[in-house]
Amino acid sequence: MTPALELGSSTWSELIDRELTIVVPVGAVEQHGPHLPLHTDGVIAAEVATRAVTLADVDALTAPTVAYGASGEHEGFPGTVSIGVDVMERLIVEYGRSACRWATRIVFVNGHGGNALALAAAVRLLRYEGRDAAWWPCAFPGADAHAGDTETSILLATEPAAVRVERAAVGNTAPIATLMDDMRAGGVAAVSATGVLGDPTTADAGRGAALLAASARTLADALTGWTVGDDGRLS
Repeated sequence: MTPALELGSSTWSELIDRELTIVVPVGAVEQHGPHLPLHTDGVIAAEVATRAVTLADVDALTAPTVAYGASGEHEGFPGTVSIGVDVMERLIVEYGRSACRWATRIVFVNGHGGNALALAAAVRLLRYEGRDAAWWPCAFPGADAHAGDTETSILLATEPAAVRVERAAVGNTAPIATLMDDMRAGGVAAVSATGVLGDPTTADAGRGAALLAASARTLADALTGWTVGDDGRLS
């Protein structure tokens, strides 16, 4: 029987005497405009992680997605559920402590930028405690900020039925750096009435598939090489 590539579908007896790398997608439940589902970040992280596990030259398993994250900047919109930075950090620490009782390595694949501070802090602590932990961001070259062309293209490639194409409309396309002060004060709702930061009307499934393939290849290579920076980031 071919070993499972997913932690959730494995049995405990199939995990004995293996030098396992556990790849944990981390997402969020937050608004992604009127056209994308609330679990978009988790979908993207899980897709990249799952593809990377099949490509990496290591014994790796994709874990069930950590669905909730630190999404306070999106709480101006219904549907967003944020557990906050402090709880997020604690969750990742306890997850890593438990999993590393039997796994050799663990990496958290982050699909939501708002989780980054919590993940970095948690991984630093895990590494200080002697656990071989890391985190890795789902970053795409040339990506717009939120619910725009990039994320919409990727969802069209992975869950096209979940994209409300007819509702897609241009959001605030100003550079994110120019919006940060207003966003810190009032969240995304202060700079975009729809929650979109970018232009989803230009999205393309083929481009989304290419972005996913490239990201998964990059992560697979990182899993194989396993070089962890001082900030805990896998590169």
